[in-house]
Amino acid sequence: MRKLIALFMLAGILFVPAFANAQNAPAKDAAATEESPTAVDDEIVAEEQSFHQVIKEKFIEGDPLYMTPVLLCLIIGLAIALERIITLNLATTNTKKLLAKVEEALASGGVEAAKEVTRDTKGPVASIFTQGLMRYAEGIDMVEKSIVSYGSVEMGRLEKGLIWISLFIALAPMLGFFGTVVGMIFAFDTIEAAGDISPSIVAGGIKIALLTTVAGLIAAMILQLFYNYLVSKIDSLVNDMEDASITLVDILVKHKLTGK
Repeated sequence: MRKLIALFMLAGILFVPAFANAQNAPAKDAAATEESPTAVDDEIVAEEQSFHQVIKEKFIEGDPLYMTPVLLCLIIGLAIALERIITLNLATTNTKKLLAKVEEALASGGVEAAKEVTRDTKGPVASIFTQGLMRYAEGIDMVEKSIVSYGSVEMGRLEKGLIWISLFIALAPMLGFFGTVVGMIFAFDTIEAAGDISPSIVAGGIKIALLTTVAGLIAAMILQLFYNYLVSKIDSLVNDMEDASITLVDILVKHKLTGK
């Protein structure tokens, strides 16, 4: 619940200033028209050079009513993705170094010393090692079963949040298409009311309608990049977990045979 509240707070911090600037844009444009021609020309040049200004104008042209849901999908999706990136990077463990410490602890202090090493190490690999070492007294078979079972639990934790990112990837273009369809309906209503198919009316209406589609596709593409990175990172962690678990079982078998 705290994470959800934090995500919405982040979305509010990022979105409210942009929306406020978008609402103040018409007033600024009206004030600019009262200035001298030179000042107006300078303002136009400045606006053309400002990427933020272009984005703000396109947001207004696309209608904030339909652009806002797409923007929220992007902001919340990015917040979840960044949280997952930080979590997964913190979960990354140097498995070779950990295995060397565990093997050294087994040789010097036995299983209890190895447990202390794994408990003091953060990450899913160390947690799996701890679960396996706790079943050492029950035999190697129980160690393997414990590692496999707890490995599935850790994998589920690593994949937490990906379903929401995939949802926003699918939802953003759909919201964009919805805004486009509604905009096209309004454009045809305008044509019907005017009683004439004027190129300016048709082009203006279609332009405004298609802006929501562009926004939805851009949001989906950005989130897709983060999603693919997260999937790749999780696959790498899972591979490390599997390789390290196999090596741990081999070390325990060797320790058991040496102990006999």
